[in-house]
Amino acid sequence: MTALPARRPSGLPGRPGYDLDSLLSVAVEVFIEKGFDSASMETLASRLGISKSSIYHHVSGKTELLQLALTRALNALFAVLAEPGTGTGRAMDRLEYVVHRSVHVLLDELPYVTLLLRVRGNTAVERRALTRRREFDSFVTNLAVSAAEEGDLATGVDPALLGRLIFGTVNSLIEWYRPRTGESATELADAVVAFTFEGLRRRHGGYQIQGS
Repeated sequence: MTALPARRPSGLPGRPGYDLDSLLSVAVEVFIEKGFDSASMETLASRLGISKSSIYHHVSGKTELLQLALTRALNALFAVLAEPGTGTGRAMDRLEYVVHRSVHVLLDELPYVTLLLRVRGNTAVERRALTRRREFDSFVTNLAVSAAEEGDLATGVDPALLGRLIFGTVNSLIEWYRPRTGESATELADAVVAFTFEGLRRRHGGYQIQGS
């Protein structure tokens, strides 16, 4: 697996209050609201209340902003695959772990993951991002296949479709989830995992296999 490009450092010199991170945050809002193709540098400058030249001090244009935003989302997702919980134990337990942590990533990086899930491959940057997304999806599908081979997946469940079904549920959070006071990401992740995996684990002798 090739390494994702590192995030560009923020805090570059320029107009006070508009480092790369704050610029990127507003750019993502505009891209989600208007679509990347329809979002112009003029729109972005107007939203920020600065001149276009101030934006160009940080980036070469909106394409670079899109690349930085998508890379941030992908870096966060792929970091989950490098965690110990993803690499050890039975495949079904590892799959649950990936789903649980992916919910955390989605909530922590909600605007960036939302943008990632809405790209359609209209630009080279978007096509590269979609390729990386497919790599992530393939990893999840392979875990489901392994779970079936280990005998932990319920009979009749197609592992090849399982990844799509699971992450269809996780990804739907971008459409309806709104942070609420007192609601933790862990609680929501627990609920998603419980709802999703309740019928997936194969039962032996009246008991669900919970891993070794």
